[in-house]
Amino acid sequence: MNKEYLQKYAEVIIKEGINIQDNQTLVINSPIECAEFARLAAEVAYKSGAREVVMNWNDEISTRIKYTEAKHEDIFDEFPEWSKKFYQEYIDKKAAFLSIDAADPEIMRGVDESRIVRGTRANSIGKKYYREKLMNDKNAWCVVSVPTKSWAKKVFPHAAEEEAVELLWKAIFSVTRINEGDAVEAWNEHKHAGKKRVDIMNRYNFKYLVYKNSVGTDLKIELNPKAIWAGVSSYSEDGIEFIANIPTEEIFTMPLKTGVNGKVVSSKPLNYNGNLIDNFSITFKDGRIVDYTAEKGYSTLKHLIETDEGSHYLGEVALVQYDSPISNSKILFYNTLFDENASCHLAIGKAYPTCLKGGSEMSEEQLEKEGANDSMTHVDFMVGTEELDITGITVNGEEVPVFRNGNFVF
Repeated sequence: MNKEYLQKYAEVIIKEGINIQDNQTLVINSPIECAEFARLAAEVAYKSGAREVVMNWNDEISTRIKYTEAKHEDIFDEFPEWSKKFYQEYIDKKAAFLSIDAADPEIMRGVDESRIVRGTRANSIGKKYYREKLMNDKNAWCVVSVPTKSWAKKVFPHAAEEEAVELLWKAIFSVTRINEGDAVEAWNEHKHAGKKRVDIMNRYNFKYLVYKNSVGTDLKIELNPKAIWAGVSSYSEDGIEFIANIPTEEIFTMPLKTGVNGKVVSSKPLNYNGNLIDNFSITFKDGRIVDYTAEKGYSTLKHLIETDEGSHYLGEVALVQYDSPISNSKILFYNTLFDENASCHLAIGKAYPTCLKGGSEMSEEQLEKEGANDSMTHVDFMVGTEELDITGITVNGEEVPVFRNGNFVF
């Protein structure tokens, strides 16, 4: 791999993504396979003034062993108190959180899905405080990815293992603008372009977005009347600008919970809990999912939708034009961090309170009253295609082209 690019990647993540502050603690959630890069990120953070870098390792192979071999079923309903306190204490210390997402897309293939569902639910409940603080941008946070052998072989199945890893590194460096000379300046330009589109969408203040394409999507989404469009960068409670996803190409907002009607067809596979869902469709009536199909992973999709009542509704609407770095790479990453940024997408589950005027200061009850969806889960799935058309409808009934042939009109 290109060591110069590797160093630049770490610096963009720490200085632009996290935007680490002097004397601030950084928590790095990382698979053990990504230890080398996690240590490099820690080194950059310390040199940038971090007070402490706390490594929080995870091991997906050990997790699979637990799901396949554990004899005591109730273990899947438990979340350790020490882990809950770990997240709560670092949230309250105003730590920043860097998460490296690099899972084998099919690590849980063949595992009893009921166990996975129970484990996911327990994890969601145990991390509720942490998850809600990040979704409200109380702390700076950033999700990135680093190649692992199993993931790279899934993306490049015909390459030898080491070659696949090298190819995946090259792809990541390309779509994260690391190979564009001054990567920091490239990200600053990208933030500026994203903010221009955010401003345009906020000025229109659309009541509806109507999606149509040739593969069967015919969907009308009513946006929350108090919805705010956001994208590329965010600001923490302390006013620190950060980038929550690297890469990111989306601008996004909040639908009205009960305002989604019609059918949407997936455009890319969804990796959920180590299982792939592919060629699926979802039908909505008055916001609620009333029907769904899948050629692959139907039971996984079923478990996702039945996580709780809120997982029967949408929490996010995100726009990504087809002519973008990840889409143009023609690579299917089998990783939502990348694939969602190659395609317009929607999210099942919890809405971001920051996409509602005053939402980050509202209670759960107030958010519900304002039409914001709540759930233990938030899962993005891709719906954008090369010929997707999206039309915005204003409160006065005016129809305005937003997307034509997969791309922004403006």
